[in-house]
Amino acid sequence: MQEKVTQVKMEEVRCGELPVMVLRFAGDITSASQAAVMGTYQGISDKAKRIVLDFSAVDYLNSSGIALVIQMLIAANKTGQVIQTFGLKPHFQKVFTMVGITKYTTIHTDEKTACGAFSS
Repeated sequence: MQEKVTQVKMEEVRCGELPVMVLRFAGDITSASQAAVMGTYQGISDKAKRIVLDFSAVDYLNSSGIALVIQMLIAANKTGQVIQTFGLKPHFQKVFTMVGITKYTTIHTDEKTACGAFSS
């Protein structure tokens, strides 16, 4: 199986009155994704306190990719950023829960629900 290159698109959206930064991942997230994942995250200003992670276009996520996501979530937690997540396939929702990622982010069914979590 040939690995699909990780793509990350960063966009600012409004969730009601709140500005939110969305990171939209596509392709595979593996050890080869370090520059795409962490590089894009590090490009987010510390002033961006609300971040949504969109995994709906991710085809494959291995243990190295999960470690990258954890690294990003821990960094965000240290700077006081709040992260909501959506778009994970059921298998990866289960994996995220099992490895404790839900300590740093809440997994939602869709972008609207993830966005709404910031105002509650």
